[in-house]
Amino acid sequence: QVQLVESGGGSVQAGGSLRLSCAASGFTDNNYCMGWFRQAPGKEREWVAAIHSDGDTSTASSVKGRFTISKDNAKNTLHLQMNNLKPEDTAMYYCAADRCRDSWSIPPRPKDYNNWGQGTQVTVSS
Repeated sequence: QVQLVESGGGSVQAGGSLRLSCAASGFTDNNYCMGWFRQAPGKEREWVAAIHSDGDTSTASSVKGRFTISKDNAKNTLHLQMNNLKPEDTAMYYCAADRCRDSWSIPPRPKDYNNWGQGTQVTVSS
């Protein structure tokens, strides 16, 4: 059973930085794709970034150049480094994981993932 536990959220001023972490357990092998999503009140869950098991990454245009996704394979921990945060980045951030479907595609949709963490709140004030 896959378990995902996020940490690292908090409140920062615009222009600040935060680093989110997602500790994963229960993986049966190394062939898992993982992603970060966020959801603001009254809005749909939005893809932020994702990483394939082979290390390839993909990032949403809204955060490209400010957010970086990475994975520590030894510790089975996913990270999201968020720099130059803006008030519009305020949301609950969720970690997600599922087996990669093939050797090249990096899943960007919530329905591509069956395993989710509880979320960590990020609040950016102006």
